[in-house]
Amino acid sequence: MVTTRLTVTTRLRQLLAPLLLSAILLLSTGCTAFAPPAPPSQFEQVQEETSGRKAESAVAEDATQGSEFNRFFPRSVAGYDGYQVVAAQEKKGFAEFKVNKDGANVAVLSINDTSSNPGAATKYSSSSREIQGFPALGIGNNGTGVLVGDRYQVKVQSRSDSFSADDRDAWLQKFDLQGLSKL
Repeated sequence: MVTTRLTVTTRLRQLLAPLLLSAILLLSTGCTAFAPPAPPSQFEQVQEETSGRKAESAVAEDATQGSEFNRFFPRSVAGYDGYQVVAAQEKKGFAEFKVNKDGANVAVLSINDTSSNPGAATKYSSSSREIQGFPALGIGNNGTGVLVGDRYQVKVQSRSDSFSADDRDAWLQKFDLQGLSKL
């Protein structure tokens, strides 16, 4: 009789455990069906707002390819007092070279097609100085720029205190600005 009681208890446990587990799962998932929906996350909201929209490019469709600018940059040649000019980056509407001296980067040279950012060109309208006949101005504390052909912004930016505003002007003179104006 003791073995029968043990067998019935064991059997009851074997049947009851899966039933209780099923009931718990059913109740826990069933309750969430009646709960109010959670508000969408910030990412889901942005996805909803922007889906179906055509992504706008940051670069104008008619912007000049960066590789077209490379021939107008100064090159490393004798007489540059130990400076090296090294290509750094090019993409549609932009090209950049670095100026190094004694292994350190002292300046960055760049050409931007302002068709993607017309505001960059309009700031030159109030310029009172010129370099090679093109309007020039200071850009921040460590930059000098020239607007060529009302479209191309040529900039020299100091990356070292040893590279002065006079150095930036001298390096702008080394660009083929006249050639760039015909592009």
